[in-house]
Amino acid sequence: MAYLYYPGCSLKSTGRAYEESMRAVFAKVGIPLEELEDWNCCGATSYMSISELKAFALSARNFALAEKQGGRDKTTDLIVPCAACYLGLSKAHKYLDEFPDIRSKVDEALAAAGLKYSNNLKIRHPLDVLVNDVKKDRLAGLVTQPLKGLKVACYYGCQIVRPYAEFDNQDSPQSMEKIFRILGAETIDWPIKTRCCGGSLSGTVPEVGLRLSYLLLLEATRRGADCIATACPLCQFNLECYQPKMSSKYNEKIDIPVLYFTQLAGIAMGLGEKELGLQRLFVPMRYTPAPAASSGGQHVTK
Repeated sequence: MAYLYYPGCSLKSTGRAYEESMRAVFAKVGIPLEELEDWNCCGATSYMSISELKAFALSARNFALAEKQGGRDKTTDLIVPCAACYLGLSKAHKYLDEFPDIRSKVDEALAAAGLKYSNNLKIRHPLDVLVNDVKKDRLAGLVTQPLKGLKVACYYGCQIVRPYAEFDNQDSPQSMEKIFRILGAETIDWPIKTRCCGGSLSGTVPEVGLRLSYLLLLEATRRGADCIATACPLCQFNLECYQPKMSSKYNEKIDIPVLYFTQLAGIAMGLGEKELGLQRLFVPMRYTPAPAASSGGQHVTK
């Protein structure tokens, strides 16, 4: 089965390590990815706040392109890694399906550009694909460096599992936990894993954004996490890049790696540092995995 891949703006810029690691991991598990040609911005948060209809039109253009590239005689699966893109495209997909007045206006806009959307498309998140399309035995068989001894805080953020996603529980998602347990890691009990990191407040009301991120990092540290795994470029940025500022402001040492879940998965599969974009981390991953045949040797340097 082939999938189309929608990178969105972040994975071609600040979230480049997410794209690198996702492509590497998906290639390892045998999932071919074909990038959507001539894709455009999903509309994201800023467009939604100015003109919801225009945001839907932007998303629908991607839908029409995906159907054309994937073949109109079959359902196309469009993989969307970025949390904001996944939310925006999922919302547009639902509204176009349920509100005929919105659909007719968007169809007019698409027709003016020589495009057509036939509602023959599924919006998928990489977590959804790895958990539901890849057999557990297949995933386990690719582990060459089990994440034994590593305690992971799985952080979903506020946009992936609600309100439109159906592949996981909206209040207590478990997709990442399922993956990391197969890969040998221990996942901590962390009830605030869907709480907002502050999002764009880090640039608009920085004192609020900083506080929200700080509380997440503090709780993960107090619960014994060695690292945080996330699936959102903005969450990864907020939680990682402001740690020195948090330590100074709150007079408490904050120093914990924040990786994309695909980077951690790639480590377990024995993929290289540059393949996974690990060299791009501001807070380096301090973990030494051992070969699968070894009974020990894994350790985390605090």
